[in-house]
Amino acid sequence: MLTTSRWQKRATGLAVLAATLSLGLACAPAGAQVPEISPVTKINEAAAKPDIVLTPLRGNLTVVSGSGGNITVLTGADGKFMVDGGISLSKDAIQAALNKISNAPLKYLVDTHYHWDHTDGNPWLHEAGATIIATPNTVKHLSTSTRVDDWKYTFKPMVPQGIPSVVINGPKTYDFDGESILLTPVEPSHTDSDLYVYFKKADVVVLGDLFWNGVYPFIDNEQGGSIDGMIKVDNQILAVITDKTIVVPGHGPVGNRKDLVAFRDMLVSIRNNVAALKKQGKSLSEVVAAKPTAAFDARFGQFVIGPDFFTKIAYDGIK
Repeated sequence: MLTTSRWQKRATGLAVLAATLSLGLACAPAGAQVPEISPVTKINEAAAKPDIVLTPLRGNLTVVSGSGGNITVLTGADGKFMVDGGISLSKDAIQAALNKISNAPLKYLVDTHYHWDHTDGNPWLHEAGATIIATPNTVKHLSTSTRVDDWKYTFKPMVPQGIPSVVINGPKTYDFDGESILLTPVEPSHTDSDLYVYFKKADVVVLGDLFWNGVYPFIDNEQGGSIDGMIKVDNQILAVITDKTIVVPGHGPVGNRKDLVAFRDMLVSIRNNVAALKKQGKSLSEVVAAKPTAAFDARFGQFVIGPDFFTKIAYDGIK
């Protein structure tokens, strides 16, 4: 299994974004300069020169890391079943990784949510043979221009071949290569478009950005997400997995139930700290200055989403 230290070393190119996000997007004190370059642009630059790492799991499952969000691949006689497709600038590296896993043809691609670092590869993966599966709101966001002010970026509509053609509104099971694969859409949490995937025989759950292992997450308040929604959905997932379940995050190293518990507990503590300060009538800049994330910064605050930016995310999401 990929260790945290190895993953963090691989992710150095993205880690430099933490300062940019923390200073430019976390509503720093008045007068602070906001960078003109979106972090999306910076992440795309890193994706153009990816360091791809393969992490074998159980039951012919492999995690492909290094192009935006983690990618999970099941391979066998029936072909390849993928969860998330990374950033298209990494196409050549991802294709090489898929070929290294096996020569089986690509059959299915599941989008865990609409964000570009998980879906930007949709068009070329569809052309490679994948039927793309997603929730209605993933289809909606990919079909229209979507503005994310926190990223200072407007995502253009995806080309038609990248739009998912199979839309699921509720749990759906696929029998593929001896596996029973359960896709479960969830209520608004990280975004309004999330689902997670459970490979029953292997006992591997792929959570997309419902779980960021060992790092603060981005929560898309503008598209229906909230820290309360994240906590609620993570509690639901914790109720149905065991200590033996392998848990694949959207970002960070492959983990387990204990890691998801630590992530959930962090969300709860910071949510409560920020809510208490907000209830006192404190402004966003005052809440940021109070450092409500301090107890968790050493562990969770060392990647793309810095402590100040995550404070802003929590503050904006608490109603």
